[in-house]
Amino acid sequence: MTEVVLDALTKRFGRTDVIRGVDLSIRSGEFFVLVGPSGCGKSTLLRMIAGLEEIDGGTLSIGGARVNDLAPKNRGVAMVFQSYALYPHMTVHENMAFGLRLARTSSETVEARVRRAAEMLELGPLLDRRPADLSGGQRQRVAIGRAIVREPRLFLFDEPLSNLDASLRVQTRVEIAKLHRALGATMIYVTHDQTEAMTLADRIAVMREGQVAQVGRPLELYHRPADRFVAGFLGSPAMNFLSVRAAGARGGALRCRLADGTEVATPARADGVAEGAALTLGIRPEHVRTGGDGPAFEVDLVEELGEAHLLHLSGPTGERLVVRRPGGAETRAGARLALAFPAETCHVFGEDGAALARLPEAERARGDAP
Repeated sequence: MTEVVLDALTKRFGRTDVIRGVDLSIRSGEFFVLVGPSGCGKSTLLRMIAGLEEIDGGTLSIGGARVNDLAPKNRGVAMVFQSYALYPHMTVHENMAFGLRLARTSSETVEARVRRAAEMLELGPLLDRRPADLSGGQRQRVAIGRAIVREPRLFLFDEPLSNLDASLRVQTRVEIAKLHRALGATMIYVTHDQTEAMTLADRIAVMREGQVAQVGRPLELYHRPADRFVAGFLGSPAMNFLSVRAAGARGGALRCRLADGTEVATPARADGVAEGAALTLGIRPEHVRTGGDGPAFEVDLVEELGEAHLLHLSGPTGERLVVRRPGGAETRAGARLALAFPAETCHVFGEDGAALARLPEAERARGDAP
C-alpha cells in the first residue's frame, strides 16, 4: 500500500515562503493531480515528495513511513520530467535499462522489465532507435517507460505533456490513463492544464500561493467550488462573475440584484447575509440562457468552435459575459440578447471570495452531491 501523507509541509527560499503548511492525504492506487497557475508551488511540492527539494517543516510519509530525510533513491519513487531527460547517445532500450543496470539488477530481470514496459507503451519497434530519431510523444513514452521498469511504489509526473502539440497531448493523456489502470499504482501528476486535471484525476488539489485551495473529485470542484479562485480556475471558458447586491430572500434562498436593478434567484442560503451586502454572482458560460425578461447584453464577438460557439457579451453597466451555445451561431456581433440565469446553476461568493453555502434541496437538485 502506497499512501502518501503530507502533514503541514513547508518550504522557503530565502525569506519567501513557497509552500505554506500543506496538508494532503493521497490514497494508495489513486491518480492525484496538483493543479494551479504558474508560481503556485505545485512543482516544488512534487520535488519535495521526490526528495529533490529539502523539507523545511512538517512531515512527509510514503507507505506509512516518514521519509523527510531519505535520499531520493531510497523513497521508492520514479519521476517523469517535462524535459524527457533522455541520454542522446543511448538507444531507447539503453535509456530504459540504464537505471536498473546502475542498481546492478540481473540482465534477465532488466530485459524482462524493459520488454514489458515497451509492450505496454507500444515502443517495441523503437527500442534500437536513439532519442533524436523519435517524435516528442515517443520520447515522452520512453521517459515513462524508464520510470515503469523501476517498479516504484509511487509515480511522479511533472507537467509531462507541456512540450507536446495538441493532438499528441490528447493521445499521450489517454496512454497515461490506460497505464494507471494497468499498473494500479499511486500517481501524483502536476499540471497547469485544467483539461488534463479534469480528465485524468481521481481527485484534484487546486493550489494557490503555496497552499491548497480545495481538494475533491473533478466534478465536485467544477460544480461546487469552495471559493471564487477555484471557480474561476476550473472551466474553459472560465466562470462568469457579476458584481451584485443582496436583495433579501425567498423561501430561505438568497436573491441578488444586478447593477441594472434586475433581481436574480440563487440557491445560496440567505442566513446571515445583510440586505445590500456586496457579493459576486458566478455562472458558467454553458448555463447562461438567452431569451426571457432578463437584462439585455450586446454581442461583441462570436467565436465558432465547430460543435459549439461562444458569444462574448457586454452589459448595460459594463459587465462582460461569455455564453457557450451548442451548434453553429445564428447570432452576429452587434445583436442584443436578453439573458436569464437559472437559479440552480448560480453560485454566490462573499466579499472574502468564499462560496456561500447552498440550500440542501439545491444540492439534491444538481444531482452531483458527493
